[in-house]
Amino acid sequence: MAFGWLPGAVGDIAHGAATTILLIAVTTLAGTLLSILGAAGRRSGPALLRRAIGWYVEVMRNTPFLVQLFFIFFGLPSLGIRLDPILAAMLAMTLNMAAYTIEIVGAGLDAVPHGQTEAALALGLRPRQLFIKIVLPQALKIIYPALTSQIVIMMLESAVVSQIAVRELTYEADMLQARTFRSFETYFVVTLVYLLMSMALRRLLVAGGRRALGAGVS
Repeated sequence: MAFGWLPGAVGDIAHGAATTILLIAVTTLAGTLLSILGAAGRRSGPALLRRAIGWYVEVMRNTPFLVQLFFIFFGLPSLGIRLDPILAAMLAMTLNMAAYTIEIVGAGLDAVPHGQTEAALALGLRPRQLFIKIVLPQALKIIYPALTSQIVIMMLESAVVSQIAVRELTYEADMLQARTFRSFETYFVVTLVYLLMSMALRRLLVAGGRRALGAGVS
């Protein structure tokens, strides 16, 4: 029977999916926060900070994610920094996502009309209050669809962390395939799981965005 092995594998697949969800949840929160700080620093920070953020973005966007992951997990121990596989995966995913979303958030910040900034300053708002209460909410609303897509892409790229033995969905699929020798059926099922997770994540992000940022988010 082609899928006779599936009932016994549900637990492993569910465990892998849960780990993937954990990875993307942490990455989304940490990566989005880091990207907001990075985009703000790149526009209003001192010259040295702006230059450092620019180099960080260029390096992370122009090197493979797999190499970044290996550098963190295999390279950092040479400097005395050893990370658990799942922590290394979270760090690599967060740094990679932030490099892309810094550009996305930056575009949103630039799109907020300067007249609103000038008016808020004239009313006596401090720069930090202006950024948090006026500029950032509008910027997030503008770039939310692009941010949502980047989060979904990052979830799919999380399959790479199976290479350092993080027991996420792809790792569990590899183990199942090795035990059952049912490559087609195994990866067919896991492909469907990824598809369902991507669709569910996108719907969840859109619904959450509408609730947090208001109408117009899609």
